[in-house]
Amino acid sequence: MSTPEADRHGGGFASDVWVTFVRWTIKSVRNPFVLVVSLVQPIIFLVLFTQVFGGVATAAIEGISYETYLVPAIVIQVALVAAATSGIGLVNDIETGMFEKILVSPMNRTAVFLGKTLAEVVRIVVQVVIVLGLGVLLGAEIETGIAGAIAIAAICVVFSVWFTAFSNVLAVVTRDEESTIIGANLLQLPLLFVSSAFLPLPALPDWIRTVATFNPITYGVDAARAVMLGEDTMTVIEVTRFGGMWDTLVPALAVLVGLALTFGSVAVYAIGRAASADVR
Repeated sequence: MSTPEADRHGGGFASDVWVTFVRWTIKSVRNPFVLVVSLVQPIIFLVLFTQVFGGVATAAIEGISYETYLVPAIVIQVALVAAATSGIGLVNDIETGMFEKILVSPMNRTAVFLGKTLAEVVRIVVQVVIVLGLGVLLGAEIETGIAGAIAIAAICVVFSVWFTAFSNVLAVVTRDEESTIIGANLLQLPLLFVSSAFLPLPALPDWIRTVATFNPITYGVDAARAVMLGEDTMTVIEVTRFGGMWDTLVPALAVLVGLALTFGSVAVYAIGRAASADVR
């Protein structure tokens, strides 16, 4: 039973999250073009890299196929591309006036961001499952089985939060679809290529190894690859305390969760500032 207090505050935090989640999920279902388009680039990378560079890259990788090595990088790319489109949806809301209506409502700003992010998470999980299935068809092996596939999807979700927040901050700051797309895309490919995504770091120039240490993609890829292979694959931090793949997962997830909290807080702050400015 609702109370006057709850009615004044939009039904509570959980209700605000749920309403926002449902709204953005319905928008995704009604516009499957975004889902398809955000899958195209990663699938092209997966097919082309395995077919064109597989023979050369295998020489730099010991004990596993290039398909198995590459799939963790591609699922992280899926999360990255999907997260980048999050800001585009927000710009659309701004242009249609929906964003301003939400700002003047009693809905909790954190709940608005969280609900939208959860809707993106559902889309990312669907896409990751598709890419993992395609990777297995191409010859990749998930040593940790079904549990490992679920864990990889979870890692992609954790990884996506920081870039989803970044994309939404761009949308709030620029309020322009083209600027948001350019800003997000400006980071995607450079970050991918200066990480451990496509080749082992020892096979790359020294300056790339240095940049990779501070690159979030390195931690996402290494974590997904550790689960894929069932062993320690961390390339930039030496940890031996936990044993096996946990020597990769614990530090990598600590970095990714820290980034998610930091960028998420910035996104909530940016939405709050936008609310104050628009209400005035």
